[in-house]
Amino acid sequence: MEAFFSDLALKGAVLIEFAACVIVFSGAGLALYRLIPMFGSGATAAQKRSVYSRFGMWLLFGLEFELAADIIRSAISPNWTDIAQLGAIAAIRTFLNYFLTRDIEGNSSTTA
Repeated sequence: MEAFFSDLALKGAVLIEFAACVIVFSGAGLALYRLIPMFGSGATAAQKRSVYSRFGMWLLFGLEFELAADIIRSAISPNWTDIAQLGAIAAIRTFLNYFLTRDIEGNSSTTA
């Protein structure tokens, strides 16, 4: 029974990581799709910031999925090394999340 749950959790973590990749790639593709026409058109800084802010939201969403996958992986067979690695990863992602959110909020307040 434990092996079944361990296998299920591992497959779930891989699926969540795949979803995170799809989210990040989708956001990057959408950002490129919106940015490429701006190069020759003389887009304003506000328009470029809008694309940047939307891309940042996709990245934040992807980071949340990656953290969820890491948490599931560490729940399978936690040992102190795995817990320490998860703590370091969570701290780094929280740091990135905080500053990316702050940057996005700063950009959206300057465009409003």
